[in-house]
Amino acid sequence: MAQVKEAVPPCPESTADLRRQLHYLVDQIADWCEDCDSRFFFLEKRLLDEVRALGRLFLALFLLVRQQRLHDRQQKYPGCWRYPDLVPRTLRTSFGKVRYQRDYWVRRWGQGGFHPLDEELGLTRDGFSPVVISLACRLSSYLSYAKTTLILRAFWGWSPSTETVEQWVLGVGQQAAAYMASSPPLAQPEGEVLVIEVDGKAVPTATDEELSKRRGPRRHDPTCTCGCQRHRGQSKREARGSKKRRKRGDKSKNGRSATLVAIYTLKMGPDGRLHGPVNKRIWGSFASRKAMLAWIRAEATRRGFGPKSAGLVQIVVDGEKCLAKRLRKLFPKAVVTLDIRHVEERLWTAGRAFYAEGSAELAGWVNELRDVLYQSGRKLVARLRQLREGIACRGPGTKRKRAALDSLLGYLEPRRNMMHYGKWIQQDLVIATGVIEGAVRYVIGERMDCGGMRWIRGKAEAILQLRCIEVNGLWDHFFDWCLDRWAEKLRCHETVQIRTDKPLKLEEAA
Repeated sequence: MAQVKEAVPPCPESTADLRRQLHYLVDQIADWCEDCDSRFFFLEKRLLDEVRALGRLFLALFLLVRQQRLHDRQQKYPGCWRYPDLVPRTLRTSFGKVRYQRDYWVRRWGQGGFHPLDEELGLTRDGFSPVVISLACRLSSYLSYAKTTLILRAFWGWSPSTETVEQWVLGVGQQAAAYMASSPPLAQPEGEVLVIEVDGKAVPTATDEELSKRRGPRRHDPTCTCGCQRHRGQSKREARGSKKRRKRGDKSKNGRSATLVAIYTLKMGPDGRLHGPVNKRIWGSFASRKAMLAWIRAEATRRGFGPKSAGLVQIVVDGEKCLAKRLRKLFPKAVVTLDIRHVEERLWTAGRAFYAEGSAELAGWVNELRDVLYQSGRKLVARLRQLREGIACRGPGTKRKRAALDSLLGYLEPRRNMMHYGKWIQQDLVIATGVIEGAVRYVIGERMDCGGMRWIRGKAEAILQLRCIEVNGLWDHFFDWCLDRWAEKLRCHETVQIRTDKPLKLEEAA
């Protein structure tokens, strides 16, 4: 969509001139509302434009007054000299472009310079207001970059480019991991039981071949004389020939897995049951499991469940033995639980070797074993072992039945210590990974696993972590925290620019 160029307003001369413009515009809006005979739709659209113009005048007044106050202070900066003329700047705000002037101090010996007003107001070199940057990044955690700019244009009448929004996401995303490690505030007091649920999901990533095509220059096709999109595509397909057809069932998306963690507590109520979740946090990363495990350990310690704590910690996983083993090292006293839904799914899979899909016999067979499972995983393993020994070595269909039970027992027997479901149900503990399963679908699936998407892991990391912060309800606190860090650098006369093209660095497995 072609962007309409907005005229750059001149720098205001004085506060008196700005106040006259403000009073005149307010009176003009009031007169127009009294005399307007159009439909409400057209009135509201024009009124939005007038309010934006009014907002730009108020911002210009604020910037002018702050510059005058700063200039009247006559503050000196050792090793620097003040440039004789004021330096103008255009700032893009949610109301539109605002023009202002400010002092410029030059460091001696050719080491650059700085603008004291921008440093005092916390304005970075991006040329956009913090509200614009915050809202664009926040919307990008839900929508594609193109849809984000569409929404901003619908509400503001203008929008930054999709490239600028992506660069902001990468720049702000670089702060996410440090923020989550800085003990963000909790909404309420913690409970008595800490629950940790871990799962993962792969997102489609771009191959080296796809990246080389996207990043290379667009070559002009001499056979396409008109240059329209339709005929360019036809010429390209004719020159390339037919694509290699995928094999049946091949749905490869060059997936790279992200690890997602849900950590929360359960609080004992007057009825003797555990209620929650309390202070739920969702956090994810495409980095190595080592980095995520370190965050889990640190977060548990911050919540009062340190290595020497007597509090109960429960870890619920989907059956991955390596992950469970590493978590057990970090939490040696924890109750490690195998997600009961994964066991039930495997019971249905094994039962199809005995009975037809959808039959009452299959449902009865699974329900009988499920009743045993809810009592004890060990009893279920013993029951399945007895059933396996009762199958003859020869006969029609026996090979398939033996293979199904062998596969099921091979999965359950090494995990018997993670299947004390009857005991945990009595204690009202968690026996399924419903929280993290829902988080995986919502946090990763709905934003990052849509049709046509191809990610670079370092760029997907920024979106994933910003989305986690938004889902946790921490966005406003997070962005204030970022502004404080950037303001601290500005006070030290450092150059601060949020936008960047660099993907986030990921810690790889050792």
